[in-house]
Amino acid sequence: MTDDGAVRRVAAGPATYWTPGTPILWRYRENAGEHFHIARPVTVVRDDEELLAVWMAPGTECVKPVLADGTPVHLEPLETRYTKPRAVQRDRWFGTGVLKLARPGDPWSVWLFWDPGWRFKNWYVNLERPLARWAGGVDSVDYFLDISVNPDRSWHWRDEDEFAQAQRDGLMDETTAGRVRAAGRAAVEAIGAWGPPFSDGWQHWRPDPSWAVPSLPEDWDRTPAHVSS
Repeated sequence: MTDDGAVRRVAAGPATYWTPGTPILWRYRENAGEHFHIARPVTVVRDDEELLAVWMAPGTECVKPVLADGTPVHLEPLETRYTKPRAVQRDRWFGTGVLKLARPGDPWSVWLFWDPGWRFKNWYVNLERPLARWAGGVDSVDYFLDISVNPDRSWHWRDEDEFAQAQRDGLMDETTAGRVRAAGRAAVEAIGAWGPPFSDGWQHWRPDPSWAVPSLPEDWDRTPAHVSS
């Protein structure tokens, strides 16, 4: 990665795309503020006008939010999970890797998970602000509510309790919550229609063995000079 994060980029018409194998950052801002609290180095699998696909390898060093005393967020009772002071912490993504798929402008991304031995586990629809692109990666805001999709195409909502608590704690206003619910319903329609990316066979994809695990840069939280959706 070069100093400004512009690595092996190629022009394609009016847009600029990353070539496969390029390391970029996939980041999330806080829900109440402009600081980044999640940063994950990933490797580009595909990037064009229809889809951005990236791979987060096992062992990747990431940044995640924790409580100010270092307690993992998920261990804090829901009633105080979003009101206690927080910090960020470097950690590693252990277990199997994650393939993330995002279509330009969609208010969600679709993640694929595997159990050990590349046994496909499930798709995971992460409801979020449409990705904003910049020289070194993509940024978003996570909206708490998610959908899990099983190999047999059955699905269920996830984290509805966190979605409700975030609204009670003022991390999301009524208008935004309505948009997130609408996005969730649209995602459910896409699941029911079983179109892309669910129908594209990504569960059979495997990473290039020559790819190194990308490193987390010291300036992982830098402010982009320019972003675009």
